[in-house]
Amino acid sequence: MKKFLAQSYVWLLLVLLYAPLIFIAIFSFTDSKILGIWNGFSTELYKSVFTGGMPHSLLGAVRNTFIIAIIAAAVSTLLGTIAAIGIHNMKGRGRRAITFMNSIPMLNPDVITGVSLFLLFVFLHFSQGYTTVTLAHITFCTPYVVLSVMPKLTQMNPNIYEAALDLGATPAQALRKVLVPQLRPGMVSGFILAFTMSLDDFAVTFFTRGTIGLETLSTFIYTDARKSGLTPELKPLMTLIFVLVLVLLLIFNIRQNKAAKKAEANKSK
Repeated sequence: MKKFLAQSYVWLLLVLLYAPLIFIAIFSFTDSKILGIWNGFSTELYKSVFTGGMPHSLLGAVRNTFIIAIIAAAVSTLLGTIAAIGIHNMKGRGRRAITFMNSIPMLNPDVITGVSLFLLFVFLHFSQGYTTVTLAHITFCTPYVVLSVMPKLTQMNPNIYEAALDLGATPAQALRKVLVPQLRPGMVSGFILAFTMSLDDFAVTFFTRGTIGLETLSTFIYTDARKSGLTPELKPLMTLIFVLVLVLLLIFNIRQNKAAKKAEANKSK
């Protein structure tokens, strides 16, 4: 009975998590402009997405979203990796204090983060738009990269880096040829996590985009829902983004499992 209840609980959670996604995916194959009404199977909305039939405002929002997400994920991966290496090499109270400070932005509500960054940019007289939104996304994405890289540093043999230095490698060469290959799985997972966090963000973007009309996908959906309901092309677009993220995660997990099996095989030899 306990096993049945535990499995039922897990399946209930999975249904609650994935039912909305499945619902949107199903209704993306009908040309109804109202979500929840089935007018028969149709791929017109997907044709509209791939042939440029979407509203120009939605196309601009999608473009802005992916540009900001890619830049923010790349920069936060670089900064987060460097920060993780620095934190790992610290000792005692300093390391615990920095680790605690790194967790604060993740626990902090998005609204407080957005308002704080908004006030900071106003104080510094930054022109709000692409620059401020990108900087804000880098700010809240970097701690997630640090958490993704830290376990790989803990698992790594510290003598490898020191051996590279003893054999004549410069610190930069040892970092590039020894540390980075060991940390690559954590860096990739951190990049994917930062990318999805940036795609998903609304509150921070809303407060830091300014009044120049910069729209990302989240702010476009918010404005669109308040005006006249959701644009029909959003249904296939959401489905495609979900499939894209799912494929990236599957590829990463498959490669990570293969690498783990290869490492175990080498150890057994």
